[in-house]
Amino acid sequence: MAMKGYLDEYEKLVIRMNTPRVVIDNGVCSSATIVKVDSSRRNGILLEAVQILTDLNLSIKKAYISSDGTWNMDVFHVTDLNGNKLNDQSVLRYIEQSIETVYYGENIEVNGLTALELTGTDRIGLLSEMFAVLSDLNCDVVDAKLWTHNGRVASVIYLKDCISGAPILDSHRISKIEGRLKNVLNGDNDVNSAAKTCVTVDSMMHIERRLHQLMFEDRDYERRSKKHERSPMVVVTVQNWAERGYSVVNVHCRDRTKLLFDVVCTLTDMEYAVFHATINTAEDQAHLEFYIRHKDGSPISSEAERQRVIQCLEAAVERRALEV
Repeated sequence: MAMKGYLDEYEKLVIRMNTPRVVIDNGVCSSATIVKVDSSRRNGILLEAVQILTDLNLSIKKAYISSDGTWNMDVFHVTDLNGNKLNDQSVLRYIEQSIETVYYGENIEVNGLTALELTGTDRIGLLSEMFAVLSDLNCDVVDAKLWTHNGRVASVIYLKDCISGAPILDSHRISKIEGRLKNVLNGDNDVNSAAKTCVTVDSMMHIERRLHQLMFEDRDYERRSKKHERSPMVVVTVQNWAERGYSVVNVHCRDRTKLLFDVVCTLTDMEYAVFHATINTAEDQAHLEFYIRHKDGSPISSEAERQRVIQCLEAAVERRALEV
């Protein structure tokens, strides 16, 4: 019995040691609220913290990310969208509780809904045609988010049956929905531009992260044309710091909400770990610097990989500028 009690206390200690600790301070900085997160090192923990802040429509003016062996320390300078410090105690408590419990989700309630994922060729009138098909098939659109980039489109749409209000579960009906929409999305006979559809029920995905993933899987970052040339407003550089074994990524672009989320989301989904980072904004400009490695501890190893990182981060910044 004593041994069991000892193990219980040990397990509690392990949980306390690995749970992120959040300190929020409104007195240190005159222009922003400081959110400091100390946590054991784990892949994705930075993205989860940034996601919580951006889902609250907060603006991250500065950030300092540092990893010391097995421990992370992340410091965020945040304001509301009007540039004011955070004084609502319920918001401050929510930030603390959400990060400490590693909340992972978005504000939409998806239980009892059917999630429809779509990628295909973008064109004028596409959205109205998609919704007309869904209406014809007696699907009620509860929520939807759609991005376009480099001639491609990705969308996540939450549906339920118009009559019963229940999720759509019938496999024959789901196949019919997918087939009709795939015909609408196919822009030409090029296999690389073929539409893809996927239906899931009770999905707990984060919509915007999933949109980044869908665009990435669709390789929208590779599709360049005169109409979709690289934006001069987004400058991404990648260099190796051989002495320390890091790859150093710099992103300079116009500042906007959710910028840090978009960049960290892309690095995470490309399976890079962020060890150190500095984010600074001034007026309408943002400069982000990341020290990254592969999960196995190695830096970027080839010119082809370096160019791919540049293209993917440019695309990540550009997609939201075209958000519908």
